[in-house]
Amino acid sequence: MTFRTSSTAQPDTPEARRYNRIRRRLGIADFALGVAMLLVLLATGWTRNLRDISYLGSWQIYSLAVFVYIAMLLVIGKALGFGLDLYGFYLEHRFHLSNQKLGSWLWDQVKGFLVGLVFAGIVVEVIYYVLRMWPERWWLIAWGAFIVMFVALAQIAPVVLFPIFYKFQPLQREELKQRLVHLSERAGTRIRGVYEWKLSEKSKKANAALTGLGKTRRIILADTLLTNYSDDEIEAVLAHELGHHVRRHILKGILLEIAITFVGFWAANEVLRYAVFQQHMFESLADFANLPLLALVSTVLSLALMPVLNAYSRQKEREADQYCFESIGSVEPFISSMNKLAEQNLAERSPSRLVEVLFHSHPAIAKRIEAAQAYAEGSSEPVSAE
Repeated sequence: MTFRTSSTAQPDTPEARRYNRIRRRLGIADFALGVAMLLVLLATGWTRNLRDISYLGSWQIYSLAVFVYIAMLLVIGKALGFGLDLYGFYLEHRFHLSNQKLGSWLWDQVKGFLVGLVFAGIVVEVIYYVLRMWPERWWLIAWGAFIVMFVALAQIAPVVLFPIFYKFQPLQREELKQRLVHLSERAGTRIRGVYEWKLSEKSKKANAALTGLGKTRRIILADTLLTNYSDDEIEAVLAHELGHHVRRHILKGILLEIAITFVGFWAANEVLRYAVFQQHMFESLADFANLPLLALVSTVLSLALMPVLNAYSRQKEREADQYCFESIGSVEPFISSMNKLAEQNLAERSPSRLVEVLFHSHPAIAKRIEAAQAYAEGSSEPVSAE
């Protein structure tokens, strides 16, 4: 793959705009379908029918019935959304962004469903156990348990979850490895290894990340990045990721998650009590037929907060970019890597303001490049124009 290099932001191609427009519509359709499923289950009372079937298939054992109900709910959701998922698979091939065969993709769907079932099962079982044992304070206890599980998941994901879907191996390029380790040490981040991520087996896109917490923190670099980017460009990409650590974005993100989930569990408790004690929609607070109602509360809250959370995320990304500018010798590799990533991943460099506000967790690439140029000009660093 050949990339054009430039020290300025390049204009969006019609292909990039078309690809991203379709992806947004696909995401909106998937979201709307999920909400519609929850509303139908609640409005028709079918959720109670599923509860009764769950009891029949679990010998009237409450915890097993909860798990059977979750499994049925996920199967229904997967069946309803499979057409959109399949269209997404063909969309990536249509725009020449995927290497994955249909069989491999289907196997990933199976693995994703099973992983989702395990984690959803754990979370929901905990919630309904707490609902049965401490109905008056369930939301506070469940909130605390959720935070513990959230942090634990962030820690185990690199060593347990990621390898389920991708292959990883220690980076063999010793000079680059030492360069990145030194960069992380300068940032005050202790990493447990640098790994090559075999992304090319499924995708033509490129990416890199600093993943995990504590003893599982590691650098992962997509092989598509290692193949097509210079060491300077890779260092610039990682410097941005390290900027999140230096600016304490991970800790701030956890604290924000704690605050948001506190509000979410409080709202769920208020809505659930209204539905049970005033509308008599369910037999009790611990009647797991009300799970779609809890999911709907979470969905509505997430939708309402999305623009605010996106704005907060874009601010964090700008701060990480700023750290990158300060920690590398020149902003040139950052600018060229941004243009390469946009071209390789078919990203929009200059989305409309509305699209950026509603959908983007990162600033527009054109704005990130402008910020790099402004930093270079302010620090008297020359920026060439090719």
